[in-house]
Amino acid sequence: QVQLVESGGGVVQAGGSLRLSCAASGRTFSSYPMGWFRQAPGKERDFVGWVTSGGGATFYADSVKGRFTISRDNAKNTVYLQMNSLKPEDTAVYYCAAGVGGSSVSRYNYWGQGTQVTVSS
Repeated sequence: QVQLVESGGGVVQAGGSLRLSCAASGRTFSSYPMGWFRQAPGKERDFVGWVTSGGGATFYADSVKGRFTISRDNAKNTVYLQMNSLKPEDTAVYYCAAGVGGSSVSRYNYWGQGTQVTVSS
């Protein structure tokens, strides 16, 4: 069992940056690939990126590639999403998730409650 809590969301101007954190409980965090997803109002939950359990590899959606970076610190049971060059279309609730990795929502068993990111133009 893994419990996840996101933080770091807020309101930022276009072109700005934010760093989201996702703190996990449980001693098995380091065994889970971790994903980030986002959901805008009235839309489906979309893949943002994921990181392997050891942090050695990351994968991103085309829409965020080159702007967002995922990292993790297994000693702190935390995964991060650094978001740079933010655009209004990045506005959404951002979720972290633990599972088996990949871009599909169905591959993740544990989810955080989400944190709101709003990018103003």
